Amino acid sequence: MAESGFGETADLDEAVRVFDTHRRRLFGIAYRMLSTVADAEDIVQETWIRWQNTDRSKIQEPVAFLTTITTRLSINVLQSSHSRRETYIGPWLPEPVNTDDDPALGAERAEALQFAILLTLEKLTPTERAAYILREAFDYPYPRIAEVISSSVVSARQLVSRARAHLSSTRNAHVDPVAQRRLLEAFLTAAQKGDAHELEALFTADVVSYTDGNGTKLAARIPVVGRGRVAQFVAAFAHHFWIGKTIDWVQVNGQPAATLVEGGEVTTMVTATTSSEGILQLLWVMSPQKLGHVNAVTA
Repeated sequence: MAESGFGETADLDEAVRVFDTHRRRLFGIAYRMLSTVADAEDIVQETWIRWQNTDRSKIQEPVAFLTTITTRLSINVLQSSHSRRETYIGPWLPEPVNTDDDPALGAERAEALQFAILLTLEKLTPTERAAYILREAFDYPYPRIAEVISSSVVSARQLVSRARAHLSSTRNAHVDPVAQRRLLEAFLTAAQKGDAHELEALFTADVVSYTDGNGTKLAARIPVVGRGRVAQFVAAFAHHFWIGKTIDWVQVNGQPAATLVEGGEVTTMVTATTSSEGILQLLWVMSPQKLGHVNAVTA
């Protein structure tokens, strides 16, 4: 009896060790699929429960098993999440995650992590999204992707190809983080001055400003579109919005962002997607529920 108990303990310890080895990768898959930390953590927890309760002696490749469970659970959640977002007040944006202390967020590559990509992924079907993420962010071979999403290899290739086509314009818009931060710094300077002309010079003609506030005070409830309109919109709140706030710099989702801190709390995060022609999107996150992972985790 004692030997049996020891064996069970050792088996559970090994299960924990294997799971912990792959935990960040699983979170990385789930986060890219769902774009919220809480949902991703729920998926990881459910994956652990299934891993704990399965007959692990019959599993030859634990990472393949865990990845499959995480991906399929994420697809199921994603299929129901759109109805939940219909009740969201105003634009919905991915929840920002600080990547200063976890640059790759569990991936071999930082692909499919930046806001512009995550927003475009919202236009894909859940299965297209899963196939694209496994291929581009985790470098999975097509036969393995086919196993995970229960399709043929040909179908897996087609899904990734269609996803790439959807994302082609976004991928071309990528610029290096240094240039991205330079534009964001110039934007913040002009925004605090309320200088509409200076702001216009930083924007592309079809720039869009999205504010995720879910009903938060001062948060715009509709996107603002166009160079002139966005410049006037930002200039209009310059005289009160920045007062009493300090600006800090962070790295979220692999790109530079600024946080506005008031009374020791982050009240707003702002970042931008950019091209060589200027700022394409301004992304404001003001919903308190989405600001909990903006700062780096400190020991």
